[in-house]
Amino acid sequence: MTKKDISGGVVHKAPADLRGALTSDQKALVAWEDLTPLARNEWICWVTFVKKPETRREHVQRTVKELKEGMRRPCCWIGCIHRTDKPISPSVQHVLNKRSKSK
Repeated sequence: MTKKDISGGVVHKAPADLRGALTSDQKALVAWEDLTPLARNEWICWVTFVKKPETRREHVQRTVKELKEGMRRPCCWIGCIHRTDKPISPSVQHVLNKRSKSK
């Protein structure tokens, strides 16, 4: 079995499960490769950010589906907080602060 390379994001590389789902669906793969590295990064982070394996599988499936529907970024996602090339925006920091207070 060969590992097919696909484009990654600004910070993240596509994990094996997402890479496998994208390479098995040509339309989704074409849409993926048309995204900016920052947009790909957000999809990757959105998939890997979850804790439960079943939720991750759902996110992988939704990524493929939504890319094929023309979505360019995950809906309602605050963006990848792992980027170190620039500070977190005030709006994202506000959401993160609200989340930490509600836990």
